[in-house]
Amino acid sequence: MSDFSLQYPEGKSENFQTLTEETCNDLSIEYICDRVTDSEYEQNIIFKMMTKLESDPEVIKYRRDIFDDILHFPALRDKIKELLEELNYLKELEKSVRDQTAAPVWQLINRLQELDVYVKCIAGINDALSTNPIQSEGLKQLQTYVNSVYTQSGFEHLQQDVSELMMEIRSVKSVSLGVNLDSHMRPAEVGIVSLNDTAFVRPGLLGRFLSFASGKSQIHNGTSFEGMTKIHTVGKAAGDDPLMGGLNRVVEEMLSTTVRTLKGKLNKYVNISGYSLTKLIPDFIFYIRWAEYTEKLQKLGQPMCKPEIIDSPDRLMRTTGLYNLKLAVQLEQGKKLEIIPNDIEFSPEHGIYIMTGPNRGGKTTFTQAVGILFLLAQHGLYVPAESAQISPADNIYTHFPADENRTVNLGRLGEESKRLSEIFSVASKKSVLLFNESLATTSFAEGLYIAKDVVKALRYLGARTIFNTHMHELATDLDTMNALEGDLNVASLITGIHEGKRSYKVFLAPPEGVSYAHDIAEKYGVTYDQLTASIKR
Repeated sequence: MSDFSLQYPEGKSENFQTLTEETCNDLSIEYICDRVTDSEYEQNIIFKMMTKLESDPEVIKYRRDIFDDILHFPALRDKIKELLEELNYLKELEKSVRDQTAAPVWQLINRLQELDVYVKCIAGINDALSTNPIQSEGLKQLQTYVNSVYTQSGFEHLQQDVSELMMEIRSVKSVSLGVNLDSHMRPAEVGIVSLNDTAFVRPGLLGRFLSFASGKSQIHNGTSFEGMTKIHTVGKAAGDDPLMGGLNRVVEEMLSTTVRTLKGKLNKYVNISGYSLTKLIPDFIFYIRWAEYTEKLQKLGQPMCKPEIIDSPDRLMRTTGLYNLKLAVQLEQGKKLEIIPNDIEFSPEHGIYIMTGPNRGGKTTFTQAVGILFLLAQHGLYVPAESAQISPADNIYTHFPADENRTVNLGRLGEESKRLSEIFSVASKKSVLLFNESLATTSFAEGLYIAKDVVKALRYLGARTIFNTHMHELATDLDTMNALEGDLNVASLITGIHEGKRSYKVFLAPPEGVSYAHDIAEKYGVTYDQLTASIKR
């Protein structure tokens, strides 16, 4: 069990690349993860897993098929969610078991509790998997393992032993303490009078207190018993707790028979550890929460499809009905908006897209959608599209406008150039590169000059790219670009306008307009009408 994983098939080990902080921010990964679950603990787990990008098709298919089972069998999800509470308890219990300072009796009891939870989890997982027609290799392997434990290895005897021992331990409901006082009425000695099979109740305590307050004598003569322990309140070592130490010794003495029974029976199961099951917690949380959220979006009418993973040297990607998951998240949160789907393909003929279009025409939204598509698909999840075929990327790199605070030292152009250089130093032909209005912070002539060199370098690199820009001139001489060394052609992609309105539809076509100067001027409030209106005010 120690080698079993719901993330990697047998024989495969971790070989992921970590997304950069910029990519996480530009793709709004944290924003999305925060909507997948309300639990901050689970959000952190999911976000951390999302930042690790695996590109091995076999690993991705393994994950995708597990997710497919989790998505399609709600009863399986519900059973595993119940078991997560037990597994989380087991994880917390592990900390106590590792505490070597705990008294032997408590170590034994913690060990018994560990085996008790282990028994419940093995039985629960076996029941959940055997009652659903699962298809994935990963869950079938898990089923084989728990079924072999359940039917062999003396599991039936373990269940019986644990059940009997837990009944005996749980029969103790309360402890009666005796405290001796010194001449100044300070606690001097403490001991356990008895272990009881019923709990003390507050009315009894309150009743005795009221009797005392009413003046009735509560002082008894002749009380004596074994096992008193001195209380040293002065000069004790830091961290020393004589009270609890004494109580532990007395408990062990009073439970001597039970302790011997515990040791004898638990020693038979010395090689059994329930903690190997706890490493499945993050994987179960990841698959279950994403399955629940996928189902929620589907019920809203948003297509979420199972991607086809292909291993192709041509670095292909074909998708129909693609949309930005962020929009669906906003829709699910109650925002009223219309989501416009689009088709896109990466191939040797169209591998590097220069994307132009009017301001607020959907360029950024579409660019982000492509990155999110790769991200979800490579984690084995369903993607926001009607159909999708994907050759995995080894990493996703983004170049979106930088935060103002990060450009203080280098200036905007300096910061943009530095990040461009960093991307090209680590990206490979298997990467996916997403540029959003890059080099728009300098003069048009300077920006265009640098952008042309960047696109030439992209063709040489051969990475699938979307370069969205307001510089339509960048996409006007593609024949010259495609005559340079490289195996992915540069193509022009535009977002359109229909009947004078932005359609948010994306299609292959030559660029339109003159850098959409009017839209840019309007964005910054510098059209003639805007400026004259400002003067009049």
